[in-house]
Amino acid sequence: MIFLKAFIIGGLLCVIGQILIDKTKLTPARIMVGFVVAGAILSGIGIYNSFAEFAGSGATVPIVGFGHALVQGVFKEIDQIGFLGIFTGGLRHTAPGIAAAIIFGLIAAIVAKPKLP
Repeated sequence: MIFLKAFIIGGLLCVIGQILIDKTKLTPARIMVGFVVAGAILSGIGIYNSFAEFAGSGATVPIVGFGHALVQGVFKEIDQIGFLGIFTGGLRHTAPGIAAAIIFGLIAAIVAKPKLP
């Protein structure tokens, strides 16, 4: 049941993104940034934590979850080291995901053959 819930919630977040792409003139990059900022704001005011507990990976894996992870990392670092945690917490907490995106992007760029126009 936990997989079904994650699939449905994650799918609904993707549907929202697709509707924004289809029905607005926003670029995918702006929509992505909007999702990250929305996740950060919702996490900062304490709403996203309960949503993430309910939805599991359906809420933490999509790009909205990245904004949530940034804010949670900042909160954790502030508790541990104080004021400097504002500057280090987000990147320290999300570094594995960022590194994986860079590495897999590099592998895809090496393996894929680009099509010339």
